[in-house]
Amino acid sequence: MSAPLPDKLYFKIGEVAKLVGVKPYVLRYWETEFSILRPGKTRARHRLYRRKDVEVLLEIRRLLYTERYTIEGAKRRLRELSAASSEPGVMTAAAVRDELVALYRMLEE
Repeated sequence: MSAPLPDKLYFKIGEVAKLVGVKPYVLRYWETEFSILRPGKTRARHRLYRRKDVEVLLEIRRLLYTERYTIEGAKRRLRELSAASSEPGVMTAAAVRDELVALYRMLEE
């Protein structure tokens, strides 16, 4: 679990289960409980997890197993962490675009 993630774009459910240290059915259950988890699916309906998904799963596992949070508590904590990561000083792409358009208009005048 503490080993670094392999340098891959996508992971199959079995690979993710080994990396996270849980059974595949646990991952499928967590998908139903945590809306942040939405792995892609192939035409054959196999789940493909992105690196970001695996990192979120590792955090969920830490919260549930190490920190002993409940499912609801872990959901709340993940929301807090995502809100904290979108700091007020960090601008979204749309905000940057709007700012640049406003500057362009000021320069045209």
